[in-house]
Amino acid sequence: MINFNVPPFTGKEIEYIKKAVEARKICGDGPFTKKCNEWLEKKTGTSKALLTTSCTHATEMTAFLCDIKPGDEVIMPSYTFCSTADAFILRGATAVFIDIRPETMNMDERLIEDAITSRTRAIVPVHYAGVACRMDEINEIAKRHGLKVIEDAAQGIMAEYKGRALGNLGDFGCYSFHETKNMSMGEGGALLIKDPDLIEKAEIIREKGTDRSKFYRGQVDKYRWQEGGSSYLPSELNAAYLWAQLEEADKINMDRLNSWNSYYEQLKELEDKEYIELPFIPEDCKHNAHMFYIKTKNLEERTRLIDFLKSKEILSVFHYIPLHSAPAGLKYGRFNGEDRYTTKESERLLRLPMYYGLKETEVGYICEKIKEFYEQ
Repeated sequence: MINFNVPPFTGKEIEYIKKAVEARKICGDGPFTKKCNEWLEKKTGTSKALLTTSCTHATEMTAFLCDIKPGDEVIMPSYTFCSTADAFILRGATAVFIDIRPETMNMDERLIEDAITSRTRAIVPVHYAGVACRMDEINEIAKRHGLKVIEDAAQGIMAEYKGRALGNLGDFGCYSFHETKNMSMGEGGALLIKDPDLIEKAEIIREKGTDRSKFYRGQVDKYRWQEGGSSYLPSELNAAYLWAQLEEADKINMDRLNSWNSYYEQLKELEDKEYIELPFIPEDCKHNAHMFYIKTKNLEERTRLIDFLKSKEILSVFHYIPLHSAPAGLKYGRFNGEDRYTTKESERLLRLPMYYGLKETEVGYICEKIKEFYEQ
């Protein structure tokens, strides 16, 4: 069986976890956490990076930092994971969904201004598959209307837009290190902060609302509860696992890109015959091979292809159910404008196996079976 995903493993994870255990420092903000934070800061150019327990929690922290209140509105695509919306509806805000660009599955920035009201506080672009949204236009709209830009870069580690790292293009960026991501710590994420003046507040929110980080740095003689917060620090064991992969980030990235390129080259003939559509990478974007997907003719064909591949020992999956059609989406959000592409394109999209260590022979076998399906 060719699995859809296999969590990345480089070989040093166990060694580093053992070091953390032997050092008797397994709670948050130990040496491995600091190494990861520093790596992210250097790699992205952000003012501050803070490891978190998940990308969901990193996004929740941005809702605190943006002072989102009941009645506020936050604009985002409907084609995303529920965490994008959860972070803001937990603060009492309404998620305002807009349609996507079918070629990238990213939010259509041309629809943002029509969705802005007097209650709008933020825009949340989601960089689907590690391919950047049109951030220049989004940032310009936000600047004109006095809004915050929070990048959901859960899938965006090592990807770029016009030479700049995803996650460091808006006011805040949120990464995921879930086991399905390019680099993993099992469960985990990171918050990237552009404004240095917000770093201290972010540290307080992340440390249960206390100034404990300042205490550990010797800046205060005791730490106290300063404001509302929560526990967003990951275990040092998780950080040790992640550090082994950040050390090998370029190797992991190249391995995935090789698989992605192989898929594209072998399946191009099916696109040329108009059986399927392949991913589109805009000229300004440098992607990270987070996923490889194809688009079938319709939902019925996708379902048949999934079943066919499963019969050939290949696990392939569809992706998000648009949030605006989900029960919670109907309760906590609204779709602004017309759903021209979100639902239709989501029903066509099929994700193929993609992970570090996927063999060239396995990619070849998968492509062979997809061709066999369409030859029938």
